[in-house]
Amino acid sequence: MTEFDGGASGDPAGPRELSSPRRPDLAAMIAPLARALMSAELPVLDKHGLTMWAYAVLLGLDRGPARGQGVLAQEIGADKTRIIPVLDDLQQRGLIERRPDPADRRARVLALTARGRALRDAAQADIQAKEEILLSRLDADDRRGLLNSLIVLSALPREEIVGRDGPTPP
Repeated sequence: MTEFDGGASGDPAGPRELSSPRRPDLAAMIAPLARALMSAELPVLDKHGLTMWAYAVLLGLDRGPARGQGVLAQEIGADKTRIIPVLDDLQQRGLIERRPDPADRRARVLALTARGRALRDAAQADIQAKEEILLSRLDADDRRGLLNSLIVLSALPREEIVGRDGPTPP
């Protein structure tokens, strides 16, 4: 296994992999892994009657009610026009509800229903069971370090990663 020394070598050019002159860029490592993980999730989501965007909505609403479709779309990285049919389907199936926003009666607050929460939990449990196979390749310390690092990095505001004037996602 290739190990990264985290810069412990004291190399003034920065941290290096132990067996390579340079480490790959984060996106070069993460993007193929993310695509493979999403491909592995698709049959699980299909079994639960969910699309990837529907699952993203259910996960996004886990943080609590969202003030409007635009806010939710931004939080999950979706185009707000693309998300409307997903929200319509989830509402029609009783998985989310849209309520008038008390602060602005023209707007809607989106929230998970008990059914939506149960479906999200079941799908997430099945996805994480499949992830366990991959994570089992790591020893306990590396696994804990990976998961903790991903939690910290994924919680960063997008602007902190790309800058305030950074490009919008494709």
